[in-house]
Amino acid sequence: MEDFIRIFTVFAEHNIKQGISFNSNFLEANVLNILLLLAGLIYVLKQFLGSALSSRQSKVLSAIQESEERLRQANLRLEESEKQLAQTQIVITQIKQEAELTSQKVRESILAQGKLDIERLSSASKASIIATENQVRQQIQQQIISLAISRVTIQLQNQVTPFIQSEIADRNIMELRGKI
Repeated sequence: MEDFIRIFTVFAEHNIKQGISFNSNFLEANVLNILLLLAGLIYVLKQFLGSALSSRQSKVLSAIQESEERLRQANLRLEESEKQLAQTQIVITQIKQEAELTSQKVRESILAQGKLDIERLSSASKASIIATENQVRQQIQQQIISLAISRVTIQLQNQVTPFIQSEIADRNIMELRGKI
């Protein structure tokens, strides 16, 4: 603040020493010439600057209108895109639901098929076991029968003497005579 006061005092003292004062004679001070020159410049430049400013104004207005039109179109495209996005999301959720239902049905059918396969294998293995048991029983019975026959044969060969054989033959002949 002190610097400002000091500059103002220096300027005021300089004007007093030099004798600068206000000249009230307009013709000597060229105030009238300056005003005429200024009026002429304003008149001449008014048309040039007016046309340039009006051209600039029309360009700016057309640019603003064009920008507003682009903004309106962009908003329309945005609304359309948002609608498409909403529809796409609906389709995506439907596809997800269908995929979940399909996977659940496939899982259930696989489980059901697996149960059927297990039951089929179980019944087939039971039938195979039963058939194998029956076959083993038949083989055991055949071996027992063949062993029994061979033992009986051996015992008969050991016990039947030629005398017993002739008695059996005589008895059979007698029975045959009675039937004839």
